[in-house]
Amino acid sequence: MAFANRIRSSLPLLSKILKSDSISAANASAAPRALLCPTFSDSELSRNFSTAPGNKDVKVKVPLALFGGSGNYASALYIAAVKTNSLDKVESEILDFVGAMTKSPTFSQFAKDLSVRADTRKKAIEDISAQAKFSEITKNFLLVLAENGRLRNIDTIAKRFVELTMAHKGVVKVIVTSVIPLPAEEEKELKETLQDLIGKGKTVKLEQKIDTSIMGGLVVEFQQKVFDMSIKTRARQFERYLRDPIHWDNL
Repeated sequence: MAFANRIRSSLPLLSKILKSDSISAANASAAPRALLCPTFSDSELSRNFSTAPGNKDVKVKVPLALFGGSGNYASALYIAAVKTNSLDKVESEILDFVGAMTKSPTFSQFAKDLSVRADTRKKAIEDISAQAKFSEITKNFLLVLAENGRLRNIDTIAKRFVELTMAHKGVVKVIVTSVIPLPAEEEKELKETLQDLIGKGKTVKLEQKIDTSIMGGLVVEFQQKVFDMSIKTRARQFERYLRDPIHWDNL
């Protein structure tokens, strides 16, 4: 009961934080993001594997802004797949490939070993793609990863790509971390709060994670944002206030 009360007390705070964050995001300039997270142009990443027939002149808007190398590759694959009307097929093939690597440690080690010649990795991808009957988009994308030594990042790239396909379908994945599973009532209330903030036309997909190290409270993650209301973080913040007298006037 005490834990449920703590969760319930966190929900109004979470709602306030999310609303203020959404307002700030709406008013913020995109320039700092571009400086901190420079991205490759769509053509730089997709021109090497977007060879399947499709409407290449169509402008495709990526539903989420993903940063970093894995985000860039995932975004380029998304654009190529949408242009060729093969998003679902490419998603299925990429996940199958990741699953196969997981089941075969030997192949996983081979694919991620940068000491292996690029042409050898590419030949292996050609053979696997032919056996699995992968689409041209998926095959050529994997060849680009093999050539650039990026197969070692395929797990992360696949996760980022799935984030994009979910956003494309209007699904927003929210990861909630707590020390024990959320009571049904609190889970429902949290989901409703998030649904109101995310807006109509989108569906919240709530995923719970258990992590006793946070000591209590909640950590909510979605769309590359993290809202940490854990007791562990609050305790660290309070400890910092105690150690640094300059903050006493702010208490």
